[in-house]
Amino acid sequence: MKASESSYSFKSFEELKILLEKEVFPFHSSPCTRKPPGIETVTDAKTEKQLFLDAMADVTPISGKLRVQIEPKSKSPVEPEDDSDTQAVADLENLVNHGKGFVVAQTPEYIEGTGYRVHPEIIERLHRGDFSIQAHIDLHGLSVEHARQAFEAFLKTSIKTGKRAVLIVHGRGLSSPSEPVLKTKVYEWLTTGVWRKWIIAFSSARLCDGGTGATYVLLRNRPVTRRLRKKINVSLRK
Repeated sequence: MKASESSYSFKSFEELKILLEKEVFPFHSSPCTRKPPGIETVTDAKTEKQLFLDAMADVTPISGKLRVQIEPKSKSPVEPEDDSDTQAVADLENLVNHGKGFVVAQTPEYIEGTGYRVHPEIIERLHRGDFSIQAHIDLHGLSVEHARQAFEAFLKTSIKTGKRAVLIVHGRGLSSPSEPVLKTKVYEWLTTGVWRKWIIAFSSARLCDGGTGATYVLLRNRPVTRRLRKKINVSLRK
């Protein structure tokens, strides 16, 4: 064979037919059709149940105390989703938009007080709004001295005209550098001096009436004197 010639030469179909008939080209089985040694083919005649029974034919069941009954695990109850964040947002919206959920009496700005021999329930009723407000005064923008004069004139007029439940607006004093000035002074005037004899009780107002920036005051129709105190004490002893 010449070097320039190919190792393979073209043959006609007639020549290929002759070569095939003479089995010149050996044929091999396809790899995918070969059956690996030691692997038996499972026929469709045997079901999975039958195969399992065949495999367990030589197994002896455990009996007596050695046998342990395993109960199926019950599904744990599905815990409800934590909606605390959603509830917190809803509470905040109610507080901002409608004032719901805000309790003035639970804030550090809340003030209250009672006069001589007054049951604490009176304060609760006063703050709750059980007494109808008959008069009010606004001390905003006044100096301490002018506020005192207006405060005294207001209480004097209220007592003379038979007013029993009044409202004093003094502000929360948020702009004050330290403590609220007018609010502190109103508390002082209600608890000391001559006017304390006329006070049954006082408390910070509800949110609709000014909250901690205003104070409800319940007035007596006559002041508590030493003589009246002695009379009250004697009647209580009987």
